[in-house]
Amino acid sequence: MSGHPEPDPNAGHPEPDPNAVAPGPNTVAGVPTGVLARRLGVSPTTLRSWDRRYGIGPALRSEGRHRRWSPEDIAMVEEMCRLTAAGAPPAEAARVARLRSAAPPGPEADDATTGVGSAVGVRPGGAGSGLPLGDVRQECRGLARAAVRLDAPELEARLLEAVRQHGLTVAWEEVMVPTLRAVGRKWESSGDRYVEVEHLLSWHVSGALRSAPLLLPRAEPPAGAPPVVLACTPDEQHTLPLEALTAALGERGVPTRTLGAAVPVDALLACVRRTGPAAVVLWAQSRATASLSLARHVAALEWGAAGARRRPLVLPAGPGWDRRPATGLHRCTGLRDATRTLSRLYGR
Repeated sequence: MSGHPEPDPNAGHPEPDPNAVAPGPNTVAGVPTGVLARRLGVSPTTLRSWDRRYGIGPALRSEGRHRRWSPEDIAMVEEMCRLTAAGAPPAEAARVARLRSAAPPGPEADDATTGVGSAVGVRPGGAGSGLPLGDVRQECRGLARAAVRLDAPELEARLLEAVRQHGLTVAWEEVMVPTLRAVGRKWESSGDRYVEVEHLLSWHVSGALRSAPLLLPRAEPPAGAPPVVLACTPDEQHTLPLEALTAALGERGVPTRTLGAAVPVDALLACVRRTGPAAVVLWAQSRATASLSLARHVAALEWGAAGARRRPLVLPAGPGWDRRPATGLHRCTGLRDATRTLSRLYGR
C-alpha cells in the first residue's frame, strides 16, 4: 500500500438532487425551426416570416441566434396555423394568436378572445400546407394543411362541410380534386415523401363521397329501372372519380352498380349480362389502362327478346381516353357532363 489515499470516484461530482426535475427536450433547448416546420406542415421560411412580421416566434435563441421554440411558442404558432387555415388574414390571425397565448387559462381567457376569433370567421384546424395549390378555393388550403399534418378528424370535418355547403359536384370539382392533384404533384416531385398524405386524404375523400347520400337530399330511383354499371378498366386502380359519379347519380335517383378498381374483363362482361344496364362507365386514369377494344366489346353486347334487343350506352371516362379515337362512343368531359348525360336516360 502507498501512503496516498484512494481517489474518491464522486469527487467533483455532487450527488444529484432526488427532487430535481430533469429537463425535457422542449423545456430548455427548445425545438428547432426545421423540426417544428415539419411537424406543422409549413416551411421554415413561413415560420421565420411570421416571427419577423408579426412577432409569432420563439422567445429562446441559442448561440448563433438560432431559434428554439418552447411549448408556449409552439402553442402560439399552432393557433396561428389554425386561424390562417380558416381564412383569417395573417396579421389578424397573429393578433388573435398572441392574445390567446397571453391570456390566462379559464373563462376569462375565453371571454377575452372568443369575440376576436368570431370576428375573423375562425374555426379550428389547419397549418401551412407547402403544397402547390395555385388559385383555388380557400377550403382547399385548409384541407391541404390538415392532410399534411395527418389530421384525420379535421380532414373528415372539412370534407363533409364542403359537401354540405357546396353540394357534391362543386365539392368534388373545386375542393377535393384540386387538393388531391396538389398532393399528387408534391409526391411526384419529392420521391417517396407525402405518400402517407395522399393515402390519408384519398381515404377521407372516399368516406365523404360515401357519406354524401346522408348529407344531401336525393331522388328515389325509378322502380324496375336498369342500373348504370361503373367500373375501372382491368389495370386501373384509381376509383375516386367513380365514387364521385356514383354519389352524384345517387342524388339524381339513378340506380348504379359500382364495381371499383381493376375489374377483370370476364367479371365486367358477366355483370353487364346479368344486370342489363342502361349504360356502362369505364374509367381509365392513364393511356396505358384505357382499352378501346374493351369499350367496343361492351358496347356490342346485346340482350333481350328478338326484335327488342338492347345494348348499353358506353361512356369511356377519364384522362386515359383523351387521345384515343373513340369513334361511336360517347365521351364526357367531367362529372357534371357525365351526371347530366346519364340522368337523361332516366328522364331526370
